[in-house]
Amino acid sequence: MKRLRISAISYLNTAPLMWDFEHLEEGRPNPAASHFDISYTVPSQCAAELRQGSADIGIIPAAAYAGIPDLAILPGVAIASRRAVRSILLVSKRPLEEIQTVALDTSSLTSVALTRILFAKLWKRKISFTAAAPDLENMLQQHDAALLIGDPALKVDRSRYLTYDLAEEWIRFTGKPFVFAFWAVRKAALKDSEPSLDLAAVFQESRDRGLRPDNLDQIAGDWAPKLGLSESSIRSYLTENIHYYLDEECLGGLQLFYRYSAGIGALPAAPELHFLEAAKPATL
Repeated sequence: MKRLRISAISYLNTAPLMWDFEHLEEGRPNPAASHFDISYTVPSQCAAELRQGSADIGIIPAAAYAGIPDLAILPGVAIASRRAVRSILLVSKRPLEEIQTVALDTSSLTSVALTRILFAKLWKRKISFTAAAPDLENMLQQHDAALLIGDPALKVDRSRYLTYDLAEEWIRFTGKPFVFAFWAVRKAALKDSEPSLDLAAVFQESRDRGLRPDNLDQIAGDWAPKLGLSESSIRSYLTENIHYYLDEECLGGLQLFYRYSAGIGALPAAPELHFLEAAKPATL
């Protein structure tokens, strides 16, 4: 049987999701280690690899799902937020009402679409957007504000700028959580995979073990020196700011995001959500 190729995100917030794929526990079978090949990249590239067929499973930006045919969502697992997320920031040199130009970190199609929604529907501003590499100083040299996502956003000294947490702004606007990404699999890839492999269970169980307190302590210890943040800051980010469950409330927020994105032309028509059933083997 063919090993499935996973395209994962090289950000802190995916570390709990990848626990079983990166750690072996003595005496416990680990299908996550034996049935998959893993590569790491940025969210937008995960989507590109699924679209090109160079990956079979990816943790893709919610926005990307709208443009890639024949995907099935692995149920129950997400990178979402029900409060301020800290890692999706609009960073500005001036008050919101004075912003005219925004540099967009295009590493995440979802965050770009969210930025456009908030300017159009909440702040009711017409803005000039420009794609840019995620270098804050360079972005702000020629623009009034910059969208930063992921680990670069976590490292911003927010005392130096006006900052807007876009998950917090979305929740204030809609009353719903925001879903940034979720696992999706190419349906065609399932035909050659191990028939007895329950993909939904593999990814849910990996998340559950990654969120155990002792494992979160290890993640915090590993990532603190990489990001220049305290272990307590990393732990609070993973347990308080990120919500790892694609539950009914999050699905409602996700569907509203698709409707708003389609309404302002940021995405194609709102897609229908297709799920891989959790209780059945991964066969078509």
